[in-house]
Amino acid sequence: MIYLDSNATTQVHPRVVDAMMPYLTGVWYNPSSGYAAGREVKAAIANAREQVAALIGASPDEIVFTGCGTESNSMVIKSLAREIGRKSSKVVVSEIEHSAVLRPTEAMAAVGFDVERVDVHEDGRLNLEQLSDAIDDSRPGFSSIMWANNETGVIQPLAEAAEIAKAAGWWVHTDAIQAVGKVPVRVDEIPVDFLSISGHKFHAPKGVGALFIRNGTPFEPMIRGGGQEGGHRSGTENVPYIVGLGEAAAIMLEEMSNGGLDRIAVLRDRLETGLGERLNRVEFNGSREHRTGNVAHVSIPGKVAAEMLPKLDAAGIQCSAGSACMTGKNQPSHVQKAMGFSDEKAFSSLRLSLSIFTTEAEVDEAINIIAETVKD
Repeated sequence: MIYLDSNATTQVHPRVVDAMMPYLTGVWYNPSSGYAAGREVKAAIANAREQVAALIGASPDEIVFTGCGTESNSMVIKSLAREIGRKSSKVVVSEIEHSAVLRPTEAMAAVGFDVERVDVHEDGRLNLEQLSDAIDDSRPGFSSIMWANNETGVIQPLAEAAEIAKAAGWWVHTDAIQAVGKVPVRVDEIPVDFLSISGHKFHAPKGVGALFIRNGTPFEPMIRGGGQEGGHRSGTENVPYIVGLGEAAAIMLEEMSNGGLDRIAVLRDRLETGLGERLNRVEFNGSREHRTGNVAHVSIPGKVAAEMLPKLDAAGIQCSAGSACMTGKNQPSHVQKAMGFSDEKAFSSLRLSLSIFTTEAEVDEAINIIAETVKD
């Protein structure tokens, strides 16, 4: 099988497994314990915190470990909801946010918060003029704009968006789940207050994530208890998975340094070029300039993704029609509709996403299989 669905999840890196194993077997102690073995486990968490911080240009004490990216998003949104209050405040998000941001803000709207969604252009990039109009400097509020879209890979103009929001005195959150480990993400260069991370998007296991909280930023914890994670998220730490997340962060930092991410982009371009040459009709969607290097989002007019996917699976290609969270739902992608796609085009779209494990031979074989499978 050729795996082209790395935006859904990634293979756990062997180095990550090796790093985790001692904390599942011999070094299994509670990090809050006062004896030496507990302190050894606590030191492993501290090391992982440094590794994650290094990947995004943060200070280690700004990193909070969570159970997943969705939890990180919800923690921020619920804290900010309390911070700004329901009366005379405003929340602004983009139309293409993941459901992990859209659903919580919909819940806020249902209880009286003023929530506005901002459009994107046809290339999938945020409409900054509309964002500026939506943000009201006379009211407390926050904006949540994703760093890179999970379906198209399109990178948002976050620096500009953050500048607009910060000028109004607003808090800024970014769901960077599909950006971290795929493109340079630097919180020391872009002034976001909160940033969400999910480990399984860059070769850590499922079930662990992180949240960046800029020092000095107010935060109301969603889970109270023993005061772990600096009081931001209580509960005994999931040590093996945290260690795995740290090792994955270190691996991706190495990949950025040694050209590994550039290699993925070359393979993505090879895939797109090959499909363009082999198929009479194929459309490549989203910004060509502002995108992560691992995603090819394609539409094949006259075809239906729900029919193509089982055939591709049987032929040896694992890919998706969009967000894995929307699989099996008979409705067009909200991301693609926001970009102006017709229902027909949205239903004919495939997301092909690569990782550091994807090879040139796999890409060439995938081109042949996809072309043969979807041809007339």
